Amino acid sequence: MDSRVDAEWLMLHAFDVDRAWLFAHALSPVAAEQAQRFDILVERRVGGEPVAYILGRKGFWSMDLQVTPATLIPRPETELLVELALERIPADMPVAVVDLGTGSGAIALALAKERPRARVLATDRSANALDIARGNAQRLGLERVAFAQGSWCAPLHGQRVDLIVSNPPYIEHDDVYLARGDLRFEPRDALASGVDGLEAIRDIVAHAGAHLSDGGWLLLEHGWKQGASVRLLLEESGFIDFFTARDLEGRERVSGGRVRSDQ
Repeated sequence: MDSRVDAEWLMLHAFDVDRAWLFAHALSPVAAEQAQRFDILVERRVGGEPVAYILGRKGFWSMDLQVTPATLIPRPETELLVELALERIPADMPVAVVDLGTGSGAIALALAKERPRARVLATDRSANALDIARGNAQRLGLERVAFAQGSWCAPLHGQRVDLIVSNPPYIEHDDVYLARGDLRFEPRDALASGVDGLEAIRDIVAHAGAHLSDGGWLLLEHGWKQGASVRLLLEESGFIDFFTARDLEGRERVSGGRVRSDQ
């Protein structure tokens, strides 16, 4: 996002107006109180704080989600994971779906919105993140989504479901980019995962099969250089039909596989 777009979002927030009003009054003077509010927001942005945290919200899919520093900021590339999941969720059947590490609830709520008959469970080990996700579900009228606290597959307690999705942390813990830009303000444990960035993905792949029904799918977002490694992990854990899909920039972004069916 460039500085002009940032400034526009901050101005809309400071003045409590919509974009149409802003364009219609582009040359109009503003009240001192409005200008002061805008200056405070600009100072926060100049200090590096992400616009989403300043505004307290972020758009994802067709939803407006509350976000705080307790949650990762939803990103457009994650919509690919939602699209691939929807391809595997029948619109007319009450299939069971789990979103591991839900954060703000972005993935789980998008799936629940598009597949009303699906039984969606969202998990996260952070109680603060789950509070944000629950609040988002309530505001969006998606209160049938269930929530459970725990690390990765642990909250499933022997359940079997039809689809598991996750956007886990996948950055190397010593990656220099963690100390730059917006990433400095986001929860580190939602970004970084071990020396090679694959620690969380290994955990999920190792345990997900035990919680998937015959023919059930596991879909994972990952870094653009990790596709081959994730496919290998899926193969070694007995998944079949494993694949990697590319995002709009042509980068490997989501990998998945399914458990072998008895049929």
